[in-house]
Amino acid sequence: MAAAIRLLSPWSFYRFARASKAVCAQLHSSAAVMGASVEEFNAAKEKLGALKKDPGNEVKLKVYALFKQVRNDQYNQCWGEEARQQYVDLISSLVGTEAPTVAAQPTGSTKGFQTLLVSTEDNITTIRLNRPEKKNAITVEMYNELIEALDLAGKDDSVITVITGSGDYYCSGNDLNNFAKIPEGGVEKLAKESGELLRRYVKVYIDFPKPLIGVINGPAVGVSVTLLGLFDVVYATEKATFHTPFSQLGQSPEGCSSYLFPKIMGAAKASEMLLFNKKLTATQACEVGLVTEVFPESSFQSEVWTRLKAYAKLPRNSLALSKQLIRVVEKEKLHAVNDAEVERLVERWLSDECMQAIMSFFQAKSKL
Repeated sequence: MAAAIRLLSPWSFYRFARASKAVCAQLHSSAAVMGASVEEFNAAKEKLGALKKDPGNEVKLKVYALFKQVRNDQYNQCWGEEARQQYVDLISSLVGTEAPTVAAQPTGSTKGFQTLLVSTEDNITTIRLNRPEKKNAITVEMYNELIEALDLAGKDDSVITVITGSGDYYCSGNDLNNFAKIPEGGVEKLAKESGELLRRYVKVYIDFPKPLIGVINGPAVGVSVTLLGLFDVVYATEKATFHTPFSQLGQSPEGCSSYLFPKIMGAAKASEMLLFNKKLTATQACEVGLVTEVFPESSFQSEVWTRLKAYAKLPRNSLALSKQLIRVVEKEKLHAVNDAEVERLVERWLSDECMQAIMSFFQAKSKL
């Protein structure tokens, strides 16, 4: 009966409600009809004001019409609840097209982050790289904050964890200014400390206990690409690209990519990326298995977040235990690969070849 009532036009429903207050009262008390409360209506109004994108005139007219219906005294209580529910549902659908960007803390967090936006909503912990003016290039501070944010996300009550970027880039890789800050111990100390930081950073991905999903909202470079082999699912917008220019910078692969990329895409395709700096489009990355699925830019956020919210309704412990079964066999191997990659990178960072490549980068940048 409730389903049939919802199919009526607003005017038909109005006449129906006025003709049968007893039926309306019965529906109001029935568990089958769950009209939104005044508190939910007011919360939806606040969410509407926080939308970042203009939903368009047609949608705004629908929102305004429902708002007026709720406020208009000519409608009785039953219709008022129904209109409130339609209003709340519409605003929720609009909010769902935008990824959550509230700088809230995951459960158990005791501090804010300077380079990240971290939020937990709908059983999803989202870690958003937040240096859009620098294309989300990873600084030493961001490395440390990512390690902490992932550690907290692994322990909170969320079902899945998502990593994405702010702005037009997912991540442009390492901020090469990291190499310009030489400590008192000299270049050797810098290389050793950077290696240990990278080792800890990759380790947290290897050991992460929950499903980890990459939402690649734009170009990805360097370590942000090599780590994708350690994600469980990777979704990308069609405008994303994937580039690992290691030999161009006199460096070598990390993130366990020297082992996982050949396993995922085959030795020849992996060599094109890791040795010869080939940049892949999102479609190409999907074809070789690095990306799970590619979405049109126009619907990327809405489609991906609808899917993620569905995943987040699955049993948390079942997902975590299933991931453990999938990953546990190779964990020891991955840690060994991580150690070997870090050792080789420290060696490369101390080489004349790498130093010259980084100096050339800074010189080219200064001419811009």
